[in-house]
Amino acid sequence: MNTILNISPIVNDNIDELVNLVNGAYRGESSKHGWTTEADLLDGIRTSPSSIKTLIKKKGAIILKATNEANRMVGCVYLQQQDWQLYLGMLTVAPDMQAKGIGKQLLLAAEKYALKSNCTSILMTVIDVRYELIDWYKRKGFQSTGETKPFPADPAFGIPKQPLQFIVLEKKLLQMER
Repeated sequence: MNTILNISPIVNDNIDELVNLVNGAYRGESSKHGWTTEADLLDGIRTSPSSIKTLIKKKGAIILKATNEANRMVGCVYLQQQDWQLYLGMLTVAPDMQAKGIGKQLLLAAEKYALKSNCTSILMTVIDVRYELIDWYKRKGFQSTGETKPFPADPAFGIPKQPLQFIVLEKKLLQMER
């Protein structure tokens, strides 16, 4: 079932709502209502207003928000162009709105943004023990690069309950002839 969405860049007025969405989808009890929770893996918050402000100030960065018919923010995705690649992070869907095609629509919006920006691939990192999530991304065309990255030791990213690392996933994009 696909939900009709408006996907647009966030503005400063949206930062608190975005922080609540991301933290509610990844951490704490509310996140356990969805399948993307990290609550069993990490304590602490997923993001903060200052972290979001830092992200959107990065060169080539944008956060897209997805709002439904009632103008409720139900999803978001962070994108940052890095030369010919687009880094995708913080893909989030509200736990009560998961499995309605919102994540897929945000991925498609990210892909359109990447193509418009002349990127040849989309890169992302996923916690290595998030098997269901990794499988979901693979069904959407992402593949493991074989590269791993350490999980940050900074509590601003969360406090691991077990050893964690990231794997790098990539989706190659077909460029249209211009």
